[in-house]
Amino acid sequence: MHVRKTCVIREIINADEMGRPCPAISRAAAMAVVKNPFAGLDREDLSELFEFGARLGEDLAGEIVGLLAGPPVCYGKAALVGSSGAVEHGAALLHPKLGKPVRAAVDGGKALMPSNVKVSALGSSIDVPLGHKDEPWSFDHIDTMTLWLPDSPRADEIVLCIAVSDGARAHPRVGKGPTVT
Repeated sequence: MHVRKTCVIREIINADEMGRPCPAISRAAAMAVVKNPFAGLDREDLSELFEFGARLGEDLAGEIVGLLAGPPVCYGKAALVGSSGAVEHGAALLHPKLGKPVRAAVDGGKALMPSNVKVSALGSSIDVPLGHKDEPWSFDHIDTMTLWLPDSPRADEIVLCIAVSDGARAHPRVGKGPTVT
């Protein structure tokens, strides 16, 4: 696994978008820019990327959980695949083995870890979906953290992203689950 660089971000939200104060919500994310061994290639067996995902999850998840002010309640993952790659290359990093070390770091993970993958140009952003780690129908915790690196992904790279949060959205008020009609 060749990692060109990593970037870790921590944000503290003290007010909603309208300026209304809220209890502090901390969110943290890690991005790892890795060489895509399958860039420009059409291969069936992508298992090499499964192992990369597991190692990146181990390397990054504990670090970002440690940046939160409180215990983690939300998580999410995403991948930006450079233009010589395929969506499936990002999916191979995210889905088979990344989740286990992240779930261990957040001390839970009964709910599906929301994810997003796209092929993109240099400097593109990606929305990392966040959801409650144990309660899939907790509407209050469905959120997004937008990430980007100005020099990534290069055509033969993948940017793997993991995000965590210690709270719901600021002032959630859309209900606690699906409505029954």
